[in-house]
Amino acid sequence: MSTAKYTPRLKERYKNEIISVLTEKFKYTTVMQVPRLEKICLNQGVKGATSDKKLVDNAVNEMTAIAGQKAVSAKSRLAISNFKLRENMPIASRVTLRQERMYEFLDRLISVSLPRVRDFKGINNKGFDGRGNYTMGIKEQIIFPEMEIDKVTNINGMDITFVTTANTDEEAYALLEALGMPFKKDNKVTE
Repeated sequence: MSTAKYTPRLKERYKNEIISVLTEKFKYTTVMQVPRLEKICLNQGVKGATSDKKLVDNAVNEMTAIAGQKAVSAKSRLAISNFKLRENMPIASRVTLRQERMYEFLDRLISVSLPRVRDFKGINNKGFDGRGNYTMGIKEQIIFPEMEIDKVTNINGMDITFVTTANTDEEAYALLEALGMPFKKDNKVTE
């Protein structure tokens, strides 16, 4: 009986191909200098959460289905009377993916979900933060195949943040592009 551990195909590709490509491109002296993906954070603010608590529960369930990992609700830190917002009121859902689940989610995002976006021409490469992290926005959660359109009550967007160990945006761009992120080709990230 074989006890071989399952390894996601993007993680396999990173180890076998991407490390050597990035080492050659940026002239790294050791493998530990090569940037890698640390985690992927999904955040979804829920419109109308102050008036209906079920909306947050639905968002948490949807985010759990999309990520393949239990999502949690995020609570407000401040009370703002104009928005009818009280302190510690659930207003969003979030989940952080690491290790195998992170690579599985990235693979599904690149190969299945993003091609389902209407008039998709690539993702914008202006979402880098200057420290090697990239954030992109999704306008509708229904692009994910895990969503059953008949059961969706609200169309919500979400932010997806890719946290890397890269020191510069150029290194992070090279890493994400090598992993298969479909960036627009018209302009490149440079320092």
